[in-house]
Amino acid sequence: MKRPIIGITMGDPAGIGAEIAVKALGNEEIYRKSKPIVIGSKSVIDDALKFIPSNLKLNVIKNREEIKGEFGIIDLIDLDNIKLDEFNYGKVSAKAGQASLEYIYKGIDLAMEGLVDAVVTGPIHKEAIKAAGSPFAGHTEIFASRTKTKNYAMMLADDNLRVIHVSTHVSLRQACDLVKKERVLTVIHLADKALKDLGIKNPKIGVAGLNPHAGEGGLFGKEELGEIIPAIIQVKKEGIDVEGPIPPDTIFSKTIGGQYDIAVVMYHDQGHIPMKVIGFKYNKETNKWSTMSGVNITVGLPIIRTSVDHGVAFGKAGEGRANEESMVEAIKMAIDFAE
Repeated sequence: MKRPIIGITMGDPAGIGAEIAVKALGNEEIYRKSKPIVIGSKSVIDDALKFIPSNLKLNVIKNREEIKGEFGIIDLIDLDNIKLDEFNYGKVSAKAGQASLEYIYKGIDLAMEGLVDAVVTGPIHKEAIKAAGSPFAGHTEIFASRTKTKNYAMMLADDNLRVIHVSTHVSLRQACDLVKKERVLTVIHLADKALKDLGIKNPKIGVAGLNPHAGEGGLFGKEELGEIIPAIIQVKKEGIDVEGPIPPDTIFSKTIGGQYDIAVVMYHDQGHIPMKVIGFKYNKETNKWSTMSGVNITVGLPIIRTSVDHGVAFGKAGEGRANEESMVEAIKMAIDFAE
């Protein structure tokens, strides 16, 4: 069986990206199903290997032909764009932000050229990329811009819960204004295609309301009547299996229980909060996250992109105690899409 090549961008050097990439590639199952390559900086990966510690070896490559794809060896594209004395773990810096942007650009370009089959992104810091001059709020917008994609959406997945967003990195006030029929239509279509790409032949889609009780027939807001319901009616005529609008306080329990394969949510926190309630578990006794699961997928792109569903974790960067669970899941999800 041909194994897909998965490009893993290292993320912000000052965060936990290098550490979780190295830890994830200590998982032999990933190598049975793919050929992972890290896109980053050798100096930072070398340091992560020391403070974890790990016996994995590095193989710096220039092209596809040099990929070994063997468990125990990390194939690395070294952009050599930052040294250890040029940043501090846990601190925002323009230098680290610029380096993280360059890893992303390289990953996207390799995927667009067909040299990697999917891109998995490590966490970046919004302030750092802004300090480096990026006009974008995060990965999703960077990927959309560089691939010249107009219609795209953020999808999150963790076990039986999947959500896809109508809007993401905008204020709550702006998010309400962005609930429009055409955008809801687009996101339902993107959800349907993404699930079919994952092998779900007849996806069942639930659409959340924006307002409490999904507007209660217009008593608590008009967005359901004027924008969401007309979109649902239209896609039903197209043969898509969709229901809604469903009150936001029940749709996620129904999705986890199997009534829906995915929930279309109206704004960032409406989808992120339930995902992180089920995927992130904090242990007060150890002062650590015992689990940090969940995957972020950008749907609608001409390439495959998945990501960890957490940030740079500056509070533990460089200490060897970061949880790689979400990175492992993101790589496995990329493999599923690429197969």
